[in-house]
Amino acid sequence: MKKILALAALMVLASGTVDAAEHVIKMKNKGESGNMVFEPAAVAAQPGDTVRFIPTDKSHNVEAIKGMLPTGVTPFKSKVNEEYVLSVTEPGYYGVKCSPHFSMGMVALIRVGDGSPNADAVKAVKLPAKAGERIKAAFETLASAQ
Repeated sequence: MKKILALAALMVLASGTVDAAEHVIKMKNKGESGNMVFEPAAVAAQPGDTVRFIPTDKSHNVEAIKGMLPTGVTPFKSKVNEEYVLSVTEPGYYGVKCSPHFSMGMVALIRVGDGSPNADAVKAVKLPAKAGERIKAAFETLASAQ
């Protein structure tokens, strides 16, 4: 009986990792919403999911925007022209930018989980004008997706 219970517990634990999803964000020079964009610019994920950033055009990277990560998440920065996989573990908003094109508005927003423990802090971060417009649009997209 103990072996059956142990096996059942192991199967339940293993099934949690099977449900993890991978989201793909492309880094582009030109997209549906203009020049220098992440597509999509708004992603709803769950803890345990991964987000793969693919530089479909050259000269892009992905970096956490200071003040736009959930508590406990270590800031990150990829190399230019390289794919980057971000494992999202903590619930909240993750704001990201392309370092070379940040002032041109190349930003994206990832919401992890259903709650938004750091939404006010993320909204309070000062951004370049175009980046601010696009982050606001990403918030609206994610709000309508709930």
